[in-house]
Amino acid sequence: MALQNFGVIGLAVMGENLALNVESKGFSVAVYNRTSATTEAFMEKRAQGKNVKATYSMEEFVGALERPRRILLMVKAGGPVDAVIEQLKPLLEPGDMIIDGGNSLYEDTDRRVDYLEAADLRFIGMGVSGGEEGALYGPSLMPGGTKAAYDEIEAIVTKIAAQVDDGPCVTYIGPKGAGHYVKMVHNGIEYGDMQLIAEAYDLLKNVLGLSNEQLHEVFSQWNQTEELDSFLIDITADIFTQKDDQGDGFLIDKILDAAGQKGTGRWTVVSSLELGVAIPTIGAAVNARILSSIKEERTAASKELAAPVGKFDGDTESFVDKVRDALYCSKMCSYAQGMALLGKASEQFGYDLDLGEIARIWKGGCIIKAGFLNKIKRAFDENPNLPNLLLAPEFKQTILDRQGAWREVLMTASALGIPVPAFSASLDYFDSYRRDRLPQNLTQAQRDYFGAHTYERTDTPRGEFFHADWSS
Repeated sequence: MALQNFGVIGLAVMGENLALNVESKGFSVAVYNRTSATTEAFMEKRAQGKNVKATYSMEEFVGALERPRRILLMVKAGGPVDAVIEQLKPLLEPGDMIIDGGNSLYEDTDRRVDYLEAADLRFIGMGVSGGEEGALYGPSLMPGGTKAAYDEIEAIVTKIAAQVDDGPCVTYIGPKGAGHYVKMVHNGIEYGDMQLIAEAYDLLKNVLGLSNEQLHEVFSQWNQTEELDSFLIDITADIFTQKDDQGDGFLIDKILDAAGQKGTGRWTVVSSLELGVAIPTIGAAVNARILSSIKEERTAASKELAAPVGKFDGDTESFVDKVRDALYCSKMCSYAQGMALLGKASEQFGYDLDLGEIARIWKGGCIIKAGFLNKIKRAFDENPNLPNLLLAPEFKQTILDRQGAWREVLMTASALGIPVPAFSASLDYFDSYRRDRLPQNLTQAQRDYFGAHTYERTDTPRGEFFHADWSS
């Protein structure tokens, strides 16, 4: 009996689509799902006539795979991953590999790599981005673990990944949990991107009063520009055309304004605090989702807390252009924050990340794929030690040229009571980063006054600390 080249455990939509993607690239696949009915339905419909073998026990599944076995887990992050590993481990042989394709916390992946490598098994933590369509036709893949383990799956992952002008959207990210760390930060940047787009929508709709048809036109035009050409802008334009299939009007106007989250944005913020890297735009995006979720409380508050009185009386077309500029400047800051966090994590955890290559594999397949990732790749290729994207010549000049429009948009939003937390956080980040002197000299004086925490002086070398007798 012929053995299958690759195995997939977990047949939710992402698991099914990845299995079909692998099979479509010429590799035979064995599948297993805890619920047999799910496996049967997959085989009867989507996998019918394909080189996919259904199995109905872990023993049968492992026995159906050629050695060294390569097994992709597409199960819920956390305890379920550990549970499946414990089921598999006694059935595997030295050199066999488990690949976790879920959104696992990088620290869990660190632990699992150590645990399985010690048993002469291999483990890859692989971030997968692109949603259902990407999984089926070509996602962005971020595998981390030992380089030897990656080498064994390279032939498969380079074929199933999205393909762009300079290669497949996959690369060896780094050791241990590097792949899942990069995917986590990718998702944090995604949070920031989505919130910035939502704020642009809010301004265009509630300051200018644009209709859904007009919003579609604006976002479609923006998607044709070098700066904002991206998957998220593209789907946003489409969203405004969707009619409600359960009533009159457009679907967007019937969707409850309470956003969910699955944890990766929060994990990104927590990691940034632990590493001491400022990512205020991403933090603002997470907080915006949290605030949106208290819908009933906000509705009650809206009856008690009045908005400013006033309306926009400027030129509509000009303001649309200024919102576009504000969105692009804010987006640059969000990506700058994410890349700075990756750089610090690489140094702290020994990941040895190639930031230019990471930008390259995000160019296709993933949710944050965008034309301007070419510029980010070029910036890090030209200067691998670039401390911040805002200092790259192309980005620096662009933001300097557009900051006037950016500031005007925020002033208008403030005057009319439109919350733009991510736009504001981005501008605050830019203004803080560009200033030679910030008011934290006062903060240090306060800390020394009440807690003797000491301070450094402007007229002595860094690293010399002083304490003042503030009561004298």
